[in-house]
Amino acid sequence: MTWSERTVVRDGVRISCRDWGGSQPPVVLLHGLAGHAGEWDAIARHLSPRHRVIAVDQRGHGASERHPRDRSRSAYVADVVAVIDQLGLRQPVLIGQSLGGHTAMLAAAAHPDLVRALVLVEAGPGGPSPEVPAEIGRWLDSWPAPFPSRQAAAAFLGRGPVGEGWAAGLEERDGAWWPRFDRDVMVDSLAENAQRSYWDEWASITCPTLAVLGQSGIIAPEECGRMLQQRPETVAMSVPGTGHDLHLEQPDVLLEALERFLRDTTEPPGAKQPGPGRG
Repeated sequence: MTWSERTVVRDGVRISCRDWGGSQPPVVLLHGLAGHAGEWDAIARHLSPRHRVIAVDQRGHGASERHPRDRSRSAYVADVVAVIDQLGLRQPVLIGQSLGGHTAMLAAAAHPDLVRALVLVEAGPGGPSPEVPAEIGRWLDSWPAPFPSRQAAAAFLGRGPVGEGWAAGLEERDGAWWPRFDRDVMVDSLAENAQRSYWDEWASITCPTLAVLGQSGIIAPEECGRMLQQRPETVAMSVPGTGHDLHLEQPDVLLEALERFLRDTTEPPGAKQPGPGRG
């Protein structure tokens, strides 16, 4: 199954989505900072036979508006609501990695009637971290862009599936490969996260939630423990040997967890799973 491009416009800002089709109930996939919707291709392809799957290029990223004026957390959340509304998605499951997980979390907190369930991949309420925007800025400044090839970009960005996933988000111009985002937009998009935590929002979420963590250290064990203390009904799991981009490193492991969680949260009570097929 392949995807088709869908465009949502909110307040003049164009949001591009990969629509994988599929049947209800819907799933919305949100990438992390400096990422792109294509990071979810492998997972979207497997989920789409049983779910309407939409992967979003968030504002400032990928095929969406490159230089949005508003880089606030509320703008990111409002974009998700616009995608749900304009694409006719009835109570989707929101799945997000890193900053995309944070966006999904805030959307579930602010709009409980719109969201069926929530999946956070390497994401949480966080806490004040004023040094992070500058660190991200220095990291982006270190990219030797443009890259002479996607292969060179993949080698620089981590090699293996992680490097390939990041490199797939680049665009070709004049024989070279460029990021599909603006460095300052990325830094500005972290400004609010650097100033505060979002524990009140986390505590207010009422929908079923799955939290999936790697071993990156970005979500500290103490943060995860507090998340479970505040919302003990949360399903939590860790994926050993993976980093922050665990959705690229171990997509099969994440997919298995997602399918189990989606089966438990989207099927009507009493629904039976089909038995094994006969050869």
